[in-house]
Amino acid sequence: MSIDSPRFTARPGSTPLVLDSPHSGTSYPEDFGAALPLAVLRQAEDTHVEKLYDFAPQLGAAWVEAHFPRIYLDANRDTTEIDVELFDAPWPHEVTSDEVVLQKVRLGKGLIWRYTDEGQPIYDRRLSVAEGQRRIAECWAPYHQAVSNAIDAAHARHGYSIHINCHSMPSVAASHATLHPGLKHADFVIGDRDGSTSSPALSRLVCDFLGSRGYGVEYNHPYKGVELVRRYGKPQEHRHSIQIEINRRLYMDEKTLEIVQPGFDRLRKDLRDLAELLLRTDPRALQPPPAAR
Repeated sequence: MSIDSPRFTARPGSTPLVLDSPHSGTSYPEDFGAALPLAVLRQAEDTHVEKLYDFAPQLGAAWVEAHFPRIYLDANRDTTEIDVELFDAPWPHEVTSDEVVLQKVRLGKGLIWRYTDEGQPIYDRRLSVAEGQRRIAECWAPYHQAVSNAIDAAHARHGYSIHINCHSMPSVAASHATLHPGLKHADFVIGDRDGSTSSPALSRLVCDFLGSRGYGVEYNHPYKGVELVRRYGKPQEHRHSIQIEINRRLYMDEKTLEIVQPGFDRLRKDLRDLAELLLRTDPRALQPPPAAR
């Protein structure tokens, strides 16, 4: 059953392929209360990713798309990734103690962002605990449920599932965006958390295909994949999850957010061809890549 709500869209599929876009939302809730202009807030979006993959339902792939913006709540973070300094009272739920995760939280990139990618404070106030809980209940929980349901349905139909977590990235990492400020990004970064969320052979198939189309591709560097692939990728159960990051300079003007041609159309066609390749691929039949010497 299709779901169209103010918070997200979910389209069911008939194939093993599931795609989701957690960061392309452009519907800014009235209760956001940010202190920055919309033009600044919008720089956090994975702008136009939903358009790049708009062929998904035509191919029978399940599609889940967030409408809420990433800077309001980041669905690709765990609910424990909380910046406790953002709230006006103690956070009453579990908070991560993972030091790598906490480095990102300190940059302002937890479940609810505190700073923009350029280090600007998003709020001129403390949020209430109730605000944070409401965002989780209204945005994070139903989005994750939709992704989980789509993967479960694909796996039940076919005995395996291939989940692609769809993202974009700036051409150069900003000061507060990642742990690699100033890094010039490749055309694509393919992440499977070092082979823990997908068969490495399937991930390598994705890398090789994109490389054959003339793109520069990095594998698990600098982005290995975050919560959505970590949570739902279980290759030992034939549930494969891969994060795909696309360099925005390939298809848009990063300042104006306008689509740039012919880059956009070329990229969209290549992504569709990749999806069609994955639809012809049973990961259970793939041979593992040779061990490194």
